Amino acid sequence: MVRFVLDALEALPLTRVVVVVGHGGDRIVKELQDTKPVTDLVEQRTQRGTGDAVLAALAAFANDDLDPGREADDVLIVPADLPLIRAETVAEFVEAHRRSGSAATMMTTRSDDPGPRMRAVRGVRDGGVVRVVDHRDLVDDDHDIDEIVSGVWLFRRSLLAPALRRVSPDNAAGEIHLAGAIEVLVATGHSVSTHETLAAADEVSGINDRIELAAAEAELRRRTNAAWLARGVTMLDPDHTYIDVTVELAPDVTLYPGTILQGSTTVGEGSEIGPDTRLVDCRIGS
Repeated sequence: MVRFVLDALEALPLTRVVVVVGHGGDRIVKELQDTKPVTDLVEQRTQRGTGDAVLAALAAFANDDLDPGREADDVLIVPADLPLIRAETVAEFVEAHRRSGSAATMMTTRSDDPGPRMRAVRGVRDGGVVRVVDHRDLVDDDHDIDEIVSGVWLFRRSLLAPALRRVSPDNAAGEIHLAGAIEVLVATGHSVSTHETLAAADEVSGINDRIELAAAEAELRRRTNAAWLARGVTMLDPDHTYIDVTVELAPDVTLYPGTILQGSTTVGEGSEIGPDTRLVDCRIGS
């Protein structure tokens, strides 16, 4: 999933991209070294929450001098379980943050059935965000909140690490939540804003089980197939054609139902594949 997130971020003018790996990190490192060699990889040795993961990531910036001209640098944080997020959605979010001038901005959306998502808690007096609550820590009226925090954040870099160091692991899971930095910033007088994305809800809905994973894979397949159809590839049944994002197809290729193309497979111009054919790391001529 992280590869799709990185693909979306490639369209943005980022100075550096850091991926934090933990459980199963060896497999992820190998995959990223093969496909995204310019990405910095940092290990979170003990999985103690999202806030701890961000502190581990910030270590990659330790040798960078923060001169006065760079104090306003921003840190964009995107969870790896949002494979459907689009570059334009993130770009819109970044622009909203910069217009706001806030110390931090959260990407939010609304849902009648928030499920196991974080909620944005707003103050009664001015409606501003005062804290973020994990679904496991909801109490009383918190359960009625329909504003979901997607897990996409932007923080002013000079404030992020100090805020995280003041976060206490006092939640039900005993973890250091990145969301705790929001409460710290609010308590110290800094402004925190939200950007309610108008993107499709599935772009910012994290994947928590295999049902949601299958739904995300179906949407990614739809997007991939639509892109190839627009480039001159014929699919007799796009709903039953499966193409990895690493596959390359020439114009006027015809794919019959049940075709599965994986890995570094390439298919030459005018070729016909299928039906019910699976190719892995194959080169098919014209």
